[in-house]
Amino acid sequence: MENKAYTEPVYLISAVAQILNIHPQTLRQYEREGLIKPSRTNGKIRLYSQKDIDHIKYVLTLTRELGINLAGVDLILRLNEKIEKLENDVNKYKNRLKEINNFGVVPNSKALVIKKSSYDIVIFEE
Repeated sequence: MENKAYTEPVYLISAVAQILNIHPQTLRQYEREGLIKPSRTNGKIRLYSQKDIDHIKYVLTLTRELGINLAGVDLILRLNEKIEKLENDVNKYKNRLKEINNFGVVPNSKALVIKKSSYDIVIFEE
Protein backbone atom coordinates (compact mmCIF):
# COMPACT_ATOMS: atom_id res chain seq x y z
CA MET A 1 0.00 0.00 0.00
CA GLU A 2 1.32 3.41 -0.95
CA ASN A 3 1.87 6.25 1.48
CA LYS A 4 -0.99 8.79 1.39
CA ALA A 5 1.48 11.69 1.35
CA TYR A 6 3.14 10.14 -1.72
CA THR A 7 -0.12 9.98 -3.68
CA GLU A 8 -1.78 13.17 -2.38
CA PRO A 9 -2.09 15.73 -5.23
CA VAL A 10 -0.73 19.01 -3.83
CA TYR A 11 1.63 20.54 -6.42
CA LEU A 12 0.49 23.09 -9.01
CA ILE A 13 1.70 22.79 -12.59
CA SER A 14 4.03 25.77 -12.15
CA ALA A 15 5.69 24.17 -9.11
CA VAL A 16 6.14 20.83 -10.89
CA ALA A 17 7.59 22.56 -13.95
CA GLN A 18 10.05 24.42 -11.73
CA ILE A 19 10.97 21.28 -9.75
CA LEU A 20 11.66 19.34 -12.97
CA ASN A 21 13.15 22.29 -14.84
CA ILE A 22 10.70 21.96 -17.75
CA HIS A 23 8.11 24.25 -19.31
CA PRO A 24 4.50 23.87 -18.09
CA GLN A 25 3.52 23.33 -21.74
CA THR A 26 5.54 20.10 -21.67
CA LEU A 27 3.33 18.83 -18.85
CA ARG A 28 0.21 19.83 -20.79
CA GLN A 29 1.50 17.99 -23.85
CA TYR A 30 2.26 14.86 -21.79
CA GLU A 31 -1.30 15.01 -20.47
CA ARG A 32 -2.77 15.42 -24.00
CA GLU A 33 -0.71 12.41 -25.11
CA GLY A 34 -2.08 10.38 -22.17
CA LEU A 35 1.35 9.89 -20.59
CA ILE A 36 0.36 11.54 -17.31
CA LYS A 37 -2.98 12.00 -15.58
CA PRO A 38 -2.87 14.78 -12.98
CA SER A 39 -5.76 15.27 -10.59
CA ARG A 40 -8.08 18.21 -11.09
CA THR A 41 -9.76 20.50 -8.59
CA ASN A 42 -13.40 21.51 -9.02
CA GLY A 43 -12.05 24.61 -10.76
CA LYS A 44 -10.15 22.37 -13.23
CA ILE A 45 -6.73 23.29 -11.81
CA ARG A 46 -4.16 20.53 -12.32
CA LEU A 47 -2.64 19.11 -9.14
CA TYR A 48 0.26 16.67 -9.04
CA SER A 49 1.39 14.25 -6.32
CA GLN A 50 4.94 13.15 -5.57
CA LYS A 51 4.03 9.90 -7.33
CA ASP A 52 3.07 11.93 -10.42
CA ILE A 53 6.38 13.80 -10.25
CA ASP A 54 8.32 10.53 -10.08
CA HIS A 55 6.33 9.25 -13.05
CA ILE A 56 7.13 12.42 -15.02
CA LYS A 57 10.82 11.99 -14.13
CA TYR A 58 10.62 8.49 -15.64
CA VAL A 59 9.03 9.88 -18.82
CA LEU A 60 11.75 12.56 -19.01
CA THR A 61 14.45 9.91 -18.60
CA LEU A 62 12.97 7.91 -21.47
CA THR A 63 12.75 10.94 -23.75
CA ARG A 64 15.87 12.89 -22.83
CA GLU A 65 18.42 10.26 -21.89
CA LEU A 66 17.26 7.37 -24.05
CA GLY A 67 15.93 9.42 -26.98
CA ILE A 68 12.56 7.67 -27.10
CA ASN A 69 9.74 9.56 -28.79
CA LEU A 70 6.36 10.06 -27.11
CA ALA A 71 4.72 7.20 -29.01
CA GLY A 72 7.48 4.91 -27.78
CA VAL A 73 7.06 6.20 -24.22
CA ASP A 74 3.32 5.48 -24.42
CA LEU A 75 4.05 1.92 -25.55
CA ILE A 76 6.61 1.41 -22.75
CA LEU A 77 4.17 2.70 -20.13
CA ARG A 78 1.40 0.40 -21.36
CA LEU A 79 3.78 -2.57 -21.40
CA ASN A 80 4.92 -1.73 -17.86
CA GLU A 81 1.27 -1.80 -16.74
CA LYS A 82 0.78 -5.21 -18.36
CA ILE A 83 3.95 -6.54 -16.73
CA GLU A 84 2.80 -5.29 -13.33
CA LYS A 85 -0.59 -6.97 -13.80
CA LEU A 86 1.06 -10.24 -14.85
CA GLU A 87 3.43 -10.11 -11.86
CA ASN A 88 0.42 -9.61 -9.58
CA ASP A 89 -1.31 -12.60 -11.22
CA VAL A 90 1.80 -14.77 -10.76
CA ASN A 91 2.00 -13.80 -7.07
CA LYS A 92 -1.71 -14.55 -6.64
CA TYR A 93 -1.25 -17.99 -8.21
CA LYS A 94 1.87 -18.70 -6.14
CA ASN A 95 -0.16 -17.96 -3.03
CA ARG A 96 -2.90 -20.23 -4.31
CA LEU A 97 -0.34 -23.01 -4.83
CA LYS A 98 0.89 -22.54 -1.25
CA GLU A 99 -2.70 -22.78 0.02
CA ILE A 100 -3.24 -25.99 -1.94
CA ASN A 101 -0.06 -27.46 -0.46
CA ASN A 102 -0.97 -26.30 3.05
CA PHE A 103 -4.37 -27.99 2.88
CA GLY A 104 -2.86 -31.20 1.54
CA VAL A 105 -5.07 -31.33 -1.55
CA VAL A 106 -2.05 -32.17 -3.69
CA PRO A 107 0.84 -32.95 -1.34
CA ASN A 108 4.15 -31.23 -2.18
CA SER A 109 2.95 -30.00 -5.55
CA LYS A 110 5.54 -27.83 -7.33
CA ALA A 111 3.34 -26.53 -10.15
CA LEU A 112 -0.06 -24.98 -10.68
CA VAL A 113 -1.69 -24.84 -14.11
CA ILE A 114 -4.35 -22.22 -14.74
CA LYS A 115 -6.38 -22.16 -17.94
CA LYS A 116 -6.76 -18.59 -19.25
CA SER A 117 -8.82 -18.37 -22.45
CA SER A 118 -6.48 -19.49 -25.22
CA TYR A 119 -3.33 -20.00 -23.14
CA ASP A 120 -2.18 -21.77 -19.98
CA ILE A 121 -0.28 -20.23 -17.10
CA VAL A 122 2.08 -22.63 -15.39
CA ILE A 123 3.51 -21.48 -12.06
CA PHE A 124 6.50 -23.37 -10.65
CA GLU A 125 7.47 -22.98 -7.05
CA GLU A 126 11.07 -23.66 -6.14
